[in-house]
Amino acid sequence: MPGRVDGRVALVTGGGSGIGRATALKFAAEGARVVVADIVPESAEETVRLIREAGGEAQFSYVDVTDEESVRSMVDLTVGEYGRLDCAHNNAGILGPIADMVEYSREDYDRVIAVNVTGVWLCMQAELRQMLTQDPPEGGHSIVNTASVAGLVGSPDIPAYSVSKHAVVGMTNSAARSYGTRGIRVNAVCPALIDTPLAAPMFERAESEERMRLRQAVGRFGEVEEVAALVVWLSSAEASFVTGTPVRVDGGALA
Repeated sequence: MPGRVDGRVALVTGGGSGIGRATALKFAAEGARVVVADIVPESAEETVRLIREAGGEAQFSYVDVTDEESVRSMVDLTVGEYGRLDCAHNNAGILGPIADMVEYSREDYDRVIAVNVTGVWLCMQAELRQMLTQDPPEGGHSIVNTASVAGLVGSPDIPAYSVSKHAVVGMTNSAARSYGTRGIRVNAVCPALIDTPLAAPMFERAESEERMRLRQAVGRFGEVEEVAALVVWLSSAEASFVTGTPVRVDGGALA
């Protein structure tokens, strides 16, 4: 039985670890050919190895999402290897310091915005330009951006991160309205606390892990595979009427 994205070409940024690695693996398991992009080659190449060991097809691409030329090269490599680009998951991001707004340095703020906002912007530009040259697959081309529940509500300890993820939601909605009639759907996933290296600094705060677990209605942290499953579904023809939607995957944290 063919997978949800059988025969499609998928690009995942931040594919070397966490949600990105899980999504790359899920894309491959559902039949896509995958380009795993990351700024850390060793991590991304390990993801590629895992996909190939499982019988999938994948390639590595180095990318610094804050650099326009690097992003263009990533998309060019994808098209050079596989001839097209059908699905993109813009997942690369950083948390930044955990601090009150008045304690935040301009340097730290600029770095978070550069990666989480400008990085998604540059990736979307390059991906959209390529997708607009192609006939869309069944259900349309798909871009899924990683936002956060911190992009839907205020987060006092991670103000720059919250600003950046609100911006990702805004970009997602804007692009969805602009390109919906041209065969491209654009959505965002908004995870709560997921057990990933990026979230580890949150667990080092004074608040206990148990209290943090209880923020979720289900009483536990999320798993990367749960986010990956949503990304791949949003990228499939099954989600053909879903666009411009920041989808919470938060265990009921905002219920």
